[in-house]
Amino acid sequence: MQGKFIIFVIVMKILLTSTSFQDTPGEHHTLLNNQGFEVDTLRGPLKADVLLPIIHQYDGIICGDDEYNREVLLAGKKGKLKVISKYGIGLDKIDLDAAKELGISITNCPGVNHTTVAEHVFALLLSYCKHIPDEINFTRQGEWKRITGTEIWGKTLGIVGLGKIGKEVAIRGKAFGLHVHAYEINPDMDFIAKYQIILHDTLESMLPLCDILSLHVGLSKATKHLLNAKRLSILKPNCILINTARGELVELNALIENLNNKHIQAYLTDVLEEEPMPKDHPLKNYSNVFITPHIGSRTYESVVRQGSMAVNNLLNHLNYANNQ
Repeated sequence: MQGKFIIFVIVMKILLTSTSFQDTPGEHHTLLNNQGFEVDTLRGPLKADVLLPIIHQYDGIICGDDEYNREVLLAGKKGKLKVISKYGIGLDKIDLDAAKELGISITNCPGVNHTTVAEHVFALLLSYCKHIPDEINFTRQGEWKRITGTEIWGKTLGIVGLGKIGKEVAIRGKAFGLHVHAYEINPDMDFIAKYQIILHDTLESMLPLCDILSLHVGLSKATKHLLNAKRLSILKPNCILINTARGELVELNALIENLNNKHIQAYLTDVLEEEPMPKDHPLKNYSNVFITPHIGSRTYESVVRQGSMAVNNLLNHLNYANNQ
């Protein structure tokens, strides 16, 4: 009598929380679905208390801006967690020191969204300067009310952070006829020379010159509230402030004070300190504040690039972890 063998197939479990990945069709879905994983989806960003009771179940996670503090990562390590693959660039919501200590791989997707975020900067800027949202609403209501707008040609654009996104903003700024200034601690001098950008050694020397200021640095202990009350006070009066990086770069109470006293002309942002936006957010009723719901990189082209990179990062690190 022949013996019978029972073969157990262990299927790895993956948690997907990025809503951009989930909501946008494309090849990134095919790539993930063809791996034979068991994939669970939740709509992030998830708080730590949501992740704590479930994270131990998963071998890997493709996440947006979920909260991975030390406690969450430790719970994952006690289970099966090997890899967190960030859909996007910023890793400020992840305790990187704890992840390193626990041996959990953390990856992100640099260099895939600079074009679309730079386009979003100018979408916000031109929409504000040309009163596009108001004018569209007027015509939808059957009105023909015309508001006089302003040009951006010849204005001074200051860029804080001249990385991939900042560079794309600079290129577009030059094309629009803006005088481009920049503050960057590790400047690419060839790029600066090619596009004739005026480089500043300090923020304090650049801020008083800017008609428009655009933020393009990551969030860290050093950059949290980079624009605090003191720095906002030395901005050129009537400056338009644009933030497509992280809400925490700007000190909220100081921003509100400068909006109220009309020192800042407008705040155009794709990011907030708390996302999704609370219904009672103090900025939501300002007519000179434009808030978009963190969609700067949410285009069909960019989502496929980021989603595919996030899946490939996940696969590479799972393969590495499983071969150790």
